Amino acid sequence: MKLRGKTWKFGADIDTDAIIPARYLNTSDPGELARHVMEDADPEFPKKVQEGDIIVADKNFGCGSSREHAPIAIKAAGVQAVVAKSFARIFYRNAFNIGLPIFESPEASEGITEGDEIEIDADQGEIRNITKGETYKAKPIPSFMQELIRAGGLVEWTRRRIEAA
Repeated sequence: MKLRGKTWKFGADIDTDAIIPARYLNTSDPGELARHVMEDADPEFPKKVQEGDIIVADKNFGCGSSREHAPIAIKAAGVQAVVAKSFARIFYRNAFNIGLPIFESPEASEGITEGDEIEIDADQGEIRNITKGETYKAKPIPSFMQELIRAGGLVEWTRRRIEAA
């Protein structure tokens, strides 16, 4: 799986309240959540983000509460992946459960600046910064997790398996 897009940069310890503020949790509609994604970290982000963009962050992205609304909001906004030094474990699991690819790479987090165009090779665990001509290593996504992403998440993957049986 290869992904390519323009980057948006965020700092360390971006918690789920910064990703999707609690005041919007009265809905589970992905489109409504997308209209408010990251607005507490960058109020203009929901207006600026484009389909296929990639978020790059520092350490501990997705910390805080365990709500699935956070990765749903990111994915619904058109963000195709998140790269960070590290992720909160519950966010990590929730991201794969809803089909949002995430990549841990301290060197990519440090080397990429906002607006850089990058290409991610999930099989090889490689992130190429096309803008700067640099390459960074990331933890490759195991094939099973890539299946979840391609299916659109755990629920869709399970539904397809049941139908195929």
